[in-house]
Amino acid sequence: MRSLGVKMKKRKRLSAADRRDQLVDVGRSVFAKLGYEGTTVEEVARKAKISKPIVYEHFGGKEGLYAVIIDREMELLYSRVAESIDTGSPRERFEKAISSFLTYVRERPDGFAVLTRDAPGSSGRGMRSVISDLGERITEIFQKEFKRAGLNPKLSPLYSHALIGMVTSAGQWWMGSRGISQEKAASHLAAIGWMGLRHIPEDPTMKE
Repeated sequence: MRSLGVKMKKRKRLSAADRRDQLVDVGRSVFAKLGYEGTTVEEVARKAKISKPIVYEHFGGKEGLYAVIIDREMELLYSRVAESIDTGSPRERFEKAISSFLTYVRERPDGFAVLTRDAPGSSGRGMRSVISDLGERITEIFQKEFKRAGLNPKLSPLYSHALIGMVTSAGQWWMGSRGISQEKAASHLAAIGWMGLRHIPEDPTMKE
């Protein structure tokens, strides 16, 4: 029976894939705000307006949801950086990699916030893994430049990981301040890294 001629609308039921995507989006926001320890299945379910069993059904619990979020964000970040360094001179590829990284920070602040928090336990996920994997992906650029400059290419991973760490730390600061434009931040970070590479001594020594 209709009441006052108003027809009740049934809530549209999401497909399993759409529900998973919804929970990933909600979970990313909650983890970014509360951190891993502060996040609960109850909070994710409340934000998604569903019951807790649905979260467990799709991810097995908080740990499973967190792992999927981390994996998706890392793959997105890696794919963007990989695309940026496909073509161009070594310097152009290096600059585009930094610009792509900052674009990710700007467009996905929640994802970056989750990545910058170390994962619980010894899963190997989190920012340490991001720095390590991105460092490996740009090592090829450094190796070519080291060879061209007559330097030992075996040292290139040391410099690539160091500079990725620098850019990651600067990205965290930039995300919180935004007092500098993305273009300006990227150009300065690229200049620091590239000019440093251009002036590496063949055998540096510590000054006493």
